[in-house]
Amino acid sequence: MAPTTSVYTTTTTHVSNIISMIGTSNLGPITWDDATWILTSSFIIFTMQIWSVGGRCSKRQKRSQYNGEKCCGCYFGGLSYWMFGFGLSFGEDQGTNPFCGVGYFFVDSSDENMGILFSTFVFQMSFATTATTIVSGAMAERTKLTSYIIFSFFNTLIYCIPAHWTWASNGFLRVLGLVDVAGSGAVHLVGGVSAFVAAALLKPRLGRYSNGTKSVPLGNPVSSMIGMFMLWWGWLAFNCGSTFGISGGKWKLAAKSAATTLNASIGGGVTGVLLSFYLPFSVAHIASCAIVSPWEALIIGCIGGTVVLGSSHLLKKIKVDDPVSASPVHGFCGFWGLLAVGLFARNDPLENTTQGRSGLFHGGGFYLLGVQTLACVCIVAWSVLTSLIMLLIIRRCFGLRLSEEDERKGADVVEHMMGDDSDEDNNVTCTQDSDKEKTEKSNEMTLATIANAMKNNNNNGRHALYKFRSAVRRGSLLSRVSSHNLIRNDKVVPTITTIPGETLNT
Repeated sequence: MAPTTSVYTTTTTHVSNIISMIGTSNLGPITWDDATWILTSSFIIFTMQIWSVGGRCSKRQKRSQYNGEKCCGCYFGGLSYWMFGFGLSFGEDQGTNPFCGVGYFFVDSSDENMGILFSTFVFQMSFATTATTIVSGAMAERTKLTSYIIFSFFNTLIYCIPAHWTWASNGFLRVLGLVDVAGSGAVHLVGGVSAFVAAALLKPRLGRYSNGTKSVPLGNPVSSMIGMFMLWWGWLAFNCGSTFGISGGKWKLAAKSAATTLNASIGGGVTGVLLSFYLPFSVAHIASCAIVSPWEALIIGCIGGTVVLGSSHLLKKIKVDDPVSASPVHGFCGFWGLLAVGLFARNDPLENTTQGRSGLFHGGGFYLLGVQTLACVCIVAWSVLTSLIMLLIIRRCFGLRLSEEDERKGADVVEHMMGDDSDEDNNVTCTQDSDKEKTEKSNEMTLATIANAMKNNNNNGRHALYKFRSAVRRGSLLSRVSSHNLIRNDKVVPTITTIPGETLNT
């Protein structure tokens, strides 16, 4: 355990500006323990990116492209955040104003405040890259990789300005009293709205709504389930780490955040299973994770699960194709999450997270709810405007969507030269047809062997039949063969019937 004595003071203006990011005004000194907590949480948050692994992609030829987009979102989004994103969010040089910060460009430090600056930068970068990679899900399976790379680099501009409004000490929403502990608005609403704009602008994948609005089967359900638990694991760090330390009363808020995160997730999951056998992961509790009770978190999560399901159906109705439901999960749920603070928030006596205010249901009146609603409107308007302008410029200059031919072949084949040239939509399945022919020939040889052996009614025929039936049970034969009632009274019945109706008589 590191010493609990203060290592970095909070007397300087820029340090107090940074540590005010979680919505408090009287945080105690940042200690070694706090820095360890912040960095460890940051590392875990980065592991949330593992959830992609192509499990939600419906086409095998597009999974690597999707995974590549997730990586590039971290690479290029992280680069731009280091260059100018962090400074626009938390800079405090001359020119800083309620709209954006100035300073800390190309983040570096060698003075006594180096520890708090770097730990804050790493933590905030994990948030920024999350906001960027949210959008990649809505653009999956039909976007040029080069265009997405350009978008991910400049998407930092979309994220860092609302982050300044929300968490910087002079951000105009922060001054009004906005409470967003872990980023329902600044991260998820921003990312979800941008995802909606991108999906609407790209238009649906080829053939997505040709046969109605029924959901597309998961490309890899096992990977999707593993990804769900990776997200759950990461969300605990996301919310608990947003207490920005464990010294003073912050460790109590971190423990409370863990409990409410689990309860809200359970609420969203139970609602999803009961309503549709679907497993939505609610982010609605993120803004209020440290300032609501566990039972309130459960309610917020249940409502969040309903919001996810309802908004997913809405997108299908208006035929906006979001392959991974990024805008319902992050955008619509993030909107509800900000409003939930105005309803359920309790005044925090430990770290003054709510600046002395409570939500409507705890006697705080409509003020906090009004501020949270204003934040929703401002963040949605900013995200729609900036993402639309950015994507239209990219589409005009570089093109945004793959050509119809390339989309049918799959981005893995066209842009990464991975896999074969098979085209599932056009039945161009040369390799698969070749494998099918080989398997059918093998089946014919197997049937012929059994038929010849059964003519003599000997043990070789019995043994060959057992092997054939085992292969059928394992599903290793391409042609499904009915081999029941082939042995009666310990004798081989000299008839084998195949599914198409052929009968081999011996």
